Amino acid sequence: MRWHLHGKIHKATVTEADINYVGSITIDEELIERVGFHEGEKVLVTSNSSGARLETYVIKGKRGSGVICMNGAAAHRIQTGEEIIIMGFELTEAPITPKIILVDKNNKFVHYL
Repeated sequence: MRWHLHGKIHKATVTEADINYVGSITIDEELIERVGFHEGEKVLVTSNSSGARLETYVIKGKRGSGVICMNGAAAHRIQTGEEIIIMGFELTEAPITPKIILVDKNNKFVHYL
């Protein structure tokens, strides 16, 4: 068994950072569906702006809102305005074709990569 990338949101912009929330990353529900993430799924988040890397879990945000909110302790590492990549992985024997999307500065879907 190996870990394979199954979904990625590329070049997302963090719209909020809430240190008072109890952990996670809130992602626009439309983006979650496009890449095949599940609420509660563990994801790796990397910042193109600061180089920070962290693992957290997905919470659904309002559909079409463009929200990408770092919650809890993660908000200390990655802050509002940073450009990030959000990746989900699957443990499987067979290679899989990941769903990778590019979003614009407002976190609106541009196209599949």
